[in-house]
Amino acid sequence: MNQTSISIQEAMNKGKGTVSVHGWVHRERGSNKLKFIILRDSTTTIQCVLERKDFDKKWEEIDHIQVETSMRITGDIKKDDRAPTGYEIHVTGYEIVGPSENFPIGKDQSVEFLADNRHLWLRSTRMMAILKVRSTVFGAIHEYFRNNGFYEYTSPIFQAVQAEGGAELFHVDYFGKKDVFLAQTWQLYAEPAVFSLENIYTVAPSFRAEKSKTSRHLTEYWHAEMEISWNQFADIMNHGEKLLKHIVTKVLQENKPELALLQRDLKKLEPTIKKPFMRMTYTEALKILKEKCKMKVEWGKDLRTIEEENLTKLYDVPVIVTHYPKKVKAFYMMEDPTNPDVVEGCDFLAPEGHGEIIGGSQREHDLEEIKKRLQEQGEDPSQYEFYLDTRRYGSVPHGGFGMGVERVVKWVCGLDNIKDAIPFPRTMERYKP
Repeated sequence: MNQTSISIQEAMNKGKGTVSVHGWVHRERGSNKLKFIILRDSTTTIQCVLERKDFDKKWEEIDHIQVETSMRITGDIKKDDRAPTGYEIHVTGYEIVGPSENFPIGKDQSVEFLADNRHLWLRSTRMMAILKVRSTVFGAIHEYFRNNGFYEYTSPIFQAVQAEGGAELFHVDYFGKKDVFLAQTWQLYAEPAVFSLENIYTVAPSFRAEKSKTSRHLTEYWHAEMEISWNQFADIMNHGEKLLKHIVTKVLQENKPELALLQRDLKKLEPTIKKPFMRMTYTEALKILKEKCKMKVEWGKDLRTIEEENLTKLYDVPVIVTHYPKKVKAFYMMEDPTNPDVVEGCDFLAPEGHGEIIGGSQREHDLEEIKKRLQEQGEDPSQYEFYLDTRRYGSVPHGGFGMGVERVVKWVCGLDNIKDAIPFPRTMERYKP
């Protein structure tokens, strides 16, 4: 067992000769003469065969090897079409690194049981595939922004002002001070930085105290956000479209085996790369919902999940809905210069009914208008003095968006529930393990 270990995929690429690998027992079966072990590492799985004639004195130990035992294995690898992944190792030596007995996770167990044992369920090939796609998505986000002249910038998690609404705030006892919250977004602390760095982005956790049990909501999620200066509203939509195209391109390049394991139809992702996104105003969206989906929405009401889902099922690419009513959007969104009833804001809705994945806007840069909007929403402008200062000293046109990374992973992987898109989901009903 002195040979240096390589990954299972590297061993399969080698194809023949003596190899040494390590991993965990994914499955096992055997007889009185043979033991078949499917060994798993982070790259793939391989069938390993131990013959009793080679290990007669250790056969009792070998016969009791169970699922999730960690092992080092040395042997001769060869191509074998009968093996699950096309290769087989004839074992000449092994070492049990960590024994495992009665691993609790098997077939046909409830969603609740798997959630209670999430720390072990992460080892499943399904979760492994999702986490690999998730890693690619994170890498693609950083790659896009860094390749397009953005600086990575971070903002505080503890915040003293709210951006998205009081009902969704997690209050924190901050050394006896009660008016401190977990960040809903970086935005109010990001906007000051555009007057320094101009174009910035972050990937960081955000927190929403939403009392929601839907398949698309988490109380803690990862937020990819950006802010740009000297821009026009169209620039925000263009960056969002290019970012999503880049993410899907990278996943299709790097994660086809994982998407195959998840039984994801690649043809449903390809239009996102090849075709322009569908763009329409909120008013146009209401007309389409009425005519094609038989859904009547009163003008001025925000689109609900069911309306977003039905709208996106009409198209094979993301839908960008723009110019929402001002009264349903945040105070910092800029009025449309041609229509004071709507704002220069946009939501990106993912196809196949996956709903909103990006929300963005041009930011209001008029000081008095921001004060007025804060007062209309029941906020005290004096609590926002640091933010208002950004409009007092050399304000410029700027805007940005936030993207829910788990929602993107859910869409790209074709998942039914966003809880599968994050290692340890946090919801109103679950905060552990």
